[in-house]
Amino acid sequence: MRLTFPHMGNMYIPLKGMLEYLGADVVVPPPTSKKTLTLGIKHAAEFACMPLKLNLGNFIEARELGADTVVMAGGCGPCRFGYYAQIEHAILQDIGYDMQLIVLEPPEKHISEFIVKVRQIAGTKSWWQVVQAIRFGYQKARAVDLVEVASFKARPRELVPGATDRAYKQVLALINDADSPAELKVIQEEALQIMAGVVQEYNRPALRIALIGEIYTLLEPFSNHSLERRLGQLGVEVDRSIYLSEWVNDHLFMGLIKGMRSKDEARAAADPYLRHFVGGHGQETVGSAVNYARAGYDGLIQVFPFTCMPEIVAKSILPGVSEDLDIPVLTLIMDEQSGEAGLMTRLEAFVDLLARRKETREAVNR
Repeated sequence: MRLTFPHMGNMYIPLKGMLEYLGADVVVPPPTSKKTLTLGIKHAAEFACMPLKLNLGNFIEARELGADTVVMAGGCGPCRFGYYAQIEHAILQDIGYDMQLIVLEPPEKHISEFIVKVRQIAGTKSWWQVVQAIRFGYQKARAVDLVEVASFKARPRELVPGATDRAYKQVLALINDADSPAELKVIQEEALQIMAGVVQEYNRPALRIALIGEIYTLLEPFSNHSLERRLGQLGVEVDRSIYLSEWVNDHLFMGLIKGMRSKDEARAAADPYLRHFVGGHGQETVGSAVNYARAGYDGLIQVFPFTCMPEIVAKSILPGVSEDLDIPVLTLIMDEQSGEAGLMTRLEAFVDLLARRKETREAVNR
């Protein structure tokens, strides 16, 4: 059994680490690219959202590298993500790729089914070894998130253009290569030192923009045209409403790790704008917008794939949040037709608006 999985930002690092810790044979798909998207567009329905098409392209490319089993997350509720695995598997079969499918349904909803699927992956490994593998994967996810945050702070203040990106690429490779918790602990410290070593003008002022929205288009740089990097190059310090380790803590560990942001906090903040679950991260998007506004951020950018129903609900509510809490909001809807030039024009205009707004406010308060 040669396992593969879809790309979603840096998720391949902790997921590969966890599976290999269990002794699994892992095939990581090539980085998501235009070829990946072209393959997905060719075989998926036109109205399917971009994440499904990119997932499908990942699987086809991994199959060409010898993968025979797909590991995919499941879902529940109004979001169509809960059907992705079955649809993608059917498409793969239709085009002659007979790949086995293992769907990991949300453990908080389907704990017994989740355990069965984990056992299918783990084989003869003991439950203690499974727990240690999951723990190792989480530790890698946390290490990746810490260096991502460091890159968000360094990029708008770097003195040598591109220095942050080079350091970031270097430390991700180090974390990916770590094959034990002890080695990872040493590498994490080294990685943070490398990121701290990026020469910066620490007193350089930077706008703060929070990215909110659907998890895939927030985490996968190809799907959002490297939004975080582009904003950093425009002198913006960004933060995301979702980090992988937080998602794991919420959905796999049931929030047991304290001191981290949680979906419950975001959902509580969404009241009175949105009081019920609408699927995906729609409710968390609204709540995160409220929290970022209260934290003094200069602006918000909502990102989601075209036709994403939960985020469409959130989009209709965000103007009210923007007006009530006095924070500008830009919405970016991504699909295969999205172009870099148009995106940069919108980003530059939004950043310029926020900068002038901030200057005016500071002048009035002097």
